[in-house]
Amino acid sequence: MTIQGLHHITLVCADAQRTVDFYTGVLGLRLVKQTVNFDDPGSYHLYFGNEVGSPGSAVTFFEWPQAPQGQPGIGGTHHLALRVADYDGLLKWKRRLTDLGMAVDGPLDRHYFKSIYFRDPDGTILEIATDGPGWTMDEAADKIGTEHRPPPAAMMIANRDKARIQAETWPEPIAAITPDMALSQGMHHITAVSSDIERTHAFFGELLGMRRVKMTDNFDVAGAAHWYWGVGEGRPGTLITYFGNDPTKARRVQMGRGQTHHFALAVADEATQLEWREKLVRAHVRVSPVMDRVYFKSIYTNDPDGHIVEIATAGPGFMVDEENLGQTLKLPTWLERNRQAIESRLKPLKVKS
Repeated sequence: MTIQGLHHITLVCADAQRTVDFYTGVLGLRLVKQTVNFDDPGSYHLYFGNEVGSPGSAVTFFEWPQAPQGQPGIGGTHHLALRVADYDGLLKWKRRLTDLGMAVDGPLDRHYFKSIYFRDPDGTILEIATDGPGWTMDEAADKIGTEHRPPPAAMMIANRDKARIQAETWPEPIAAITPDMALSQGMHHITAVSSDIERTHAFFGELLGMRRVKMTDNFDVAGAAHWYWGVGEGRPGTLITYFGNDPTKARRVQMGRGQTHHFALAVADEATQLEWREKLVRAHVRVSPVMDRVYFKSIYTNDPDGHIVEIATAGPGFMVDEENLGQTLKLPTWLERNRQAIESRLKPLKVKS
């Protein structure tokens, strides 16, 4: 009974078409499903990912046009990181994004990987991070995550050299996303915010059985914890990380556009999911009944600060109701009879085939 890694993250956007244009046109992800929020059928639920929307690649959005601007905080997510293989690919992304007029921070050395930061049209903080060099930079492979490892002083000094960082980019314009840039590997990690990092470890490390792979500091906030949990050796795509913030000084999350509604961890199948549900019940942790999301089954719980955490099955996947993914609005059978009313409340999307 194990967590396999990340499954998806669900964010809030204000304009579905603008979100489609950005995540497909700028970042090169595929729109793999147009559907609605099954619990609020008057709003879109859009899924982006690799060619088939594999677990770990899926970034999804609820469209809430009237939502206020969201803000990170305790009980919420700070940012989402996507994977790129190496540093050349990262520099190509910086050049592509800056040539499109976007503000990009980095490349920054995070010791275990290098990354850039920017924002989507709703203000979501996005990171693109390299796969390596990995957790064994400062700990033996069998000891990762067992001791506090502060960031190296030389690296911190280098990250303050804004002029050098600003100048570091790919030398030529990037006319199209090249194979070494493609974000098809999906997510690298998700970073959320905790008011008590030890309590967060009790949830992810002890209750959910994920391996703590690094205890370090928030490289941008002196003295604040940054802990990572993953699966196995902590490969990218399995990683949940939390900043530890002082609850007497830090604000709580403000839900709205640009903020995460929930994130999901993947399990192999429905039987495993039921075992997890029973474990959460026995631990007296709030957990929902199993919910049929057509493309997977879900249960929902909360981290100790209230962030919604979903545990979702790996299948059956997005091809269960269409072969040409993402081209038309798909509804679950129980909403099909209301299609006309639902479509009347949604603005049709323009999607490149």
